[in-house]
Amino acid sequence: MFSLFYGLWEYLVSKTEFHVLILGIDKAGKTTLLEKLKAQYTSVEGLPPDRIVPTVGLNIGRIETSNSKLVFWDLGGQLGLRSIWEKYYEETHAVIFVIDASCPSRFEDSKSALEKVLRHEDLQGAPLLVLANKQDHGDAVSAEELARYLDLKKLDERAYTFEGVSGYDGTGIKEIVNWLVDVMERSKRTEMLRIRAGVANSSGA
Repeated sequence: MFSLFYGLWEYLVSKTEFHVLILGIDKAGKTTLLEKLKAQYTSVEGLPPDRIVPTVGLNIGRIETSNSKLVFWDLGGQLGLRSIWEKYYEETHAVIFVIDASCPSRFEDSKSALEKVLRHEDLQGAPLLVLANKQDHGDAVSAEELARYLDLKKLDERAYTFEGVSGYDGTGIKEIVNWLVDVMERSKRTEMLRIRAGVANSSGA
């Protein structure tokens, strides 16, 4: 009986872990954003922007909120590296797609890459957060302007939103984390991943 109550208590107080994929074409500012996330939510000092180099492979960042753990996977956005993105889709709870809002000449490439991501069946139902990054630049377009340009179609029942942020000065960081936690906790995608993990654990026992 004690073990039953202890197991229930442990479940209630344990934090849910979510896996969030950070995607975007190269030079969108993904890694700068991840370093700012780590700096705001942990005691780890993030790398200064002038020491950040383009991601070739994977960067991982972990933060905790009051009731959740978030593991961020930041993947390289160069054209030759985008083929590895799909290897991470199956275990992803939500996707952050970062766009350099100060560089309209690259919007079309971002749109094409994002549409390909959304078509992949392994990401069905995963919440989507599109970030108009580099809002610290005077020429950056707003999240609303970016949303009109991308004009995303057929997002099925996926929860999504557009937000303006700055990975450089931290603008919008708290807001996007709050949105992610809220939407992932209520997402059918999360429920599906939990069920699948339970089935896998049971079969492996």
